[in-house]
Amino acid sequence: MDLKQYEQDKFAIADIIRSAQAVDTKDDTLHRDCRDLLTRLAEDRFNLLVVGRFSRGKSTLMNALLGKDLLPTGIVPLTSVITTVRYGSRKRAVLHFNGRALSPEIPLAQLAEYVTQRSNPGNEKGLAYAEIELPVELLRRGLFFVDSPGLGSSIVENTQTTERFLPEADAFVLVTSFESPLSEEEDRILRRIRLTNKKLFVLVNKQDTITADERRDALIFVAERLRAFSLSETPMIFSLSARQALQAKQAGDKAVLEQSGLALFEAELMRFLTEERAQAFLANMYARTEALIAQRLRHTNPIALENPFRPLLDRLRKLRETATCTVNTAEEVVPGREAAAGSALSLQFEKRTGCRVCGSILDAIFQFLSKYQYELTIRPEAQKEHAERGGFCPLHTWQYENLSSPYGVCTAYPQLAHRIADEIGRFAKAAGETGPLLEEMKSLLATARTCRVCAVRIEAEEKAILLAAAAARDTAKISGASLGLCCLPHLIAVTTALGPGEPASILLRAHANLLERTAEDLQRYALRHDALRRYLTSEEERSAAQLALLLLAGHRSVSAPWAVETIL
Repeated sequence: MDLKQYEQDKFAIADIIRSAQAVDTKDDTLHRDCRDLLTRLAEDRFNLLVVGRFSRGKSTLMNALLGKDLLPTGIVPLTSVITTVRYGSRKRAVLHFNGRALSPEIPLAQLAEYVTQRSNPGNEKGLAYAEIELPVELLRRGLFFVDSPGLGSSIVENTQTTERFLPEADAFVLVTSFESPLSEEEDRILRRIRLTNKKLFVLVNKQDTITADERRDALIFVAERLRAFSLSETPMIFSLSARQALQAKQAGDKAVLEQSGLALFEAELMRFLTEERAQAFLANMYARTEALIAQRLRHTNPIALENPFRPLLDRLRKLRETATCTVNTAEEVVPGREAAAGSALSLQFEKRTGCRVCGSILDAIFQFLSKYQYELTIRPEAQKEHAERGGFCPLHTWQYENLSSPYGVCTAYPQLAHRIADEIGRFAKAAGETGPLLEEMKSLLATARTCRVCAVRIEAEEKAILLAAAAARDTAKISGASLGLCCLPHLIAVTTALGPGEPASILLRAHANLLERTAEDLQRYALRHDALRRYLTSEEERSAAQLALLLLAGHRSVSAPWAVETIL
């Protein structure tokens, strides 16, 4: 199982719970029990708490894991403030103050003004905790990094704040260093962690400051000290240099990244998240959902052939069997490596239309109508031609109306209205001949062949498709390049223009990834909506509905109604 499959299993359980909830919408108890289960699924988050003495390199480690130098670092102790790092559609920091309902947003560059001793001595500003949101893929699936204040500083509140947060942690990363491994303060926190009976990772930082022999002796010492605490599970010990790891990720140097020791920890963290933690959570949700449905089955005539809860129980058990047998063959994604994994091509969202081709079409139509609506107002020749063509097609008629004024319509459309009235009057005299009459009347409707705006649209579309294909060929040669995305109809057209080859493959792969991501955002939004937890949704999840329709159907102002079959 990987994190993606884990989340899909959660969504599948949620679908079954929704079906159970819909069996009897007037049953308040059923509704409440189902809502409780959906809430647990929607709120699923994993707090990975990073603890250790100040100046051990905790913040540098988190920066290295994220591949971004964002958290303030230095030897000056931080204030007694918890800093969480979660997923967000854009980079930002949100401050939560004691006794205040409002949580202001600040640029990340200003974070140090609130969470360092120099700018906020003794936490005189009353900050409860700071929350950083980042568009990092691993965080998107519910992982929260939590940076705690340094232990053992002169600020007593630092240690107290960290200890108060221990019950909320799901796992711990204890960061010590080769300079003086496992200090008295870290021994104290280990005794508290032992009582939680939760997963512990021990990282010995700054391996680049000592020799190989000194490193070996220090690791032996740490292992012996950990055994003295009689932990329920012997923690793995990792030797690393967070500073080297961060520099290596920023430079894209894989060799130095391996030497830093961070890759081993990342791999073990991912294994724990996907194998131990994820499976334990799903097992709990399967059991609770099965218990709910089984109870309902017992109390609603269990021998009835059409009992609505019976197929739900079968669906749940089949899902559990399938999930248990799932084997992950995909390469695992580790923190900070998402950008490299998708560096072949990134897609840019056209703000107005989503699709780059749709955007080009709308620009061309706007430019044409801006000029032509003026001609229709003042030139009889333009009005006559407009009438002979039958006007614009329905779509472009209303786009014209958006640009024009009532006066403009009143001067441009009389000739067309008179002409249609005359034709309909002529047809009225021959209404007995229904067959030929129907065909003649259909000729009154403007089509793509007669509408002048359609001609502009078609020309602009053909040009935009060729430009998109040329851009795709160029970007295929550049690592990390970006390209405007296409809706499905135009993706087909651009791919056809490209023909077989690597550019088409890269373009299609990028769009497949985006659609898959959007589908997950749809599912995540729906789950949090059902659980009344919409405040947990990201900007991407809130806009997923519109984006999905844009990707699948194109922009509403570009869609071609004449290509859709009607009763006519």
